[in-house]
Amino acid sequence: MTRNLPTSPARIGEDIEALAAITEPDRPYTRRAFTPTFLKGREWLTARFAAAGLETRIDAAGNLIGRRAGAKPDLGTIMLGSHSDTVPDGGRYDGVAGVSAALEVARALADQGIVLDHDLEIVDFLAEEVSIFGVSCVGSRGMTGQRPDEWLAREAEGLSLKRGIDEAGGHAAATLTRNDIVAFLELHIEQGPVLEAESLDVGVVTAIAGITRIEIVVEGRADHAGTTPMGHRQDALAAASWIVLAVERFARELASGPAHFAATVGEFRMEPNAANVVPAKVTMLIDARAEDRADMDRFLAELETGIQAIAAETGVTVAPLRVISDNMPTPCDPGLLDILDAACGTAGARHRRMASGAGHDTAWLARVTKAAMIFVPCAGGRSHTPEESAKVEDIALGAAVLMEAVRRIDTGEGL
Repeated sequence: MTRNLPTSPARIGEDIEALAAITEPDRPYTRRAFTPTFLKGREWLTARFAAAGLETRIDAAGNLIGRRAGAKPDLGTIMLGSHSDTVPDGGRYDGVAGVSAALEVARALADQGIVLDHDLEIVDFLAEEVSIFGVSCVGSRGMTGQRPDEWLAREAEGLSLKRGIDEAGGHAAATLTRNDIVAFLELHIEQGPVLEAESLDVGVVTAIAGITRIEIVVEGRADHAGTTPMGHRQDALAAASWIVLAVERFARELASGPAHFAATVGEFRMEPNAANVVPAKVTMLIDARAEDRADMDRFLAELETGIQAIAAETGVTVAPLRVISDNMPTPCDPGLLDILDAACGTAGARHRRMASGAGHDTAWLARVTKAAMIFVPCAGGRSHTPEESAKVEDIALGAAVLMEAVRRIDTGEGL
């Protein structure tokens, strides 16, 4: 379908291709935060922001910000953005599409001679992906005063997080207070197959799923694999296999409801891991994600009951569930969701509402201001892989939706 968009697919394509070329040698689309390659990408983005007429700076948290002054700056700031760092061997569009779309909004407004009443800021957040320090969303947490102080002492590859932020142009020791942000919007590739499968242009994100990680330890007994009768074993692996299937069954039941739910046994360690020994111990880590907290509570309760029943059946010992981390779901602002729905209509974007199963910088901005996000399709739902791909025309349409939403927010609609 040919559309007459106010935003430019060509410029967005130039952004994405230029950043894709800034990558680690022999590793496609790799710009991990706190590396020289990431800083080189940042230099290119800074020049690109400036070429769009934006006043650029790096804040104390290490975020690159391009500002377009409004006619009435006392009204506050409308903020758009995402991230330019990547996971290893993936990330040509993940985050980058959102930064480019946000930048394109600023360029398109300038093309049309539109001056907003509010200031407009375009942000490339520092280290949204899990960094070498084992933590994520470093920049958005820092901007909103939610980065734990003890994180700064974390070290990896001869570098502390504090020094890493400072070398990125920030000032980690400073405390940031932003009370001027009236709304935040983020565009992102879906990282899933729904929009493509349903031939839709945009997903209006209702909530960012909470992520809970649970450790389960199964203790059996090591015995000789050839001489121990099958009825006399306490096989930790056999019991653990039942638990994995129980996780799958409980998750599928919850996922059949109206809210997003997913659970994965992503880490699995067996001891002693020898061919001729009955497994004595299994440790597994579950990643569970829920749009509705009640679903997570139900999952944890059913899982605890189920694993104890499995332990009794198999003769092994299973320790009580150990919750390693537990983040609550983050709903997006209802007023902004209505604005995005209306903006999709104006832009001619076929859309639906949907939840995000992945984490995003939006979740941290939503704790201090009105925030929401949109998804655009990605090929095959693939992400975090060199094959990750999206059409620049789809990103440009998403940018047009953002632009229309910004104009509606600027007039105070729905806020």
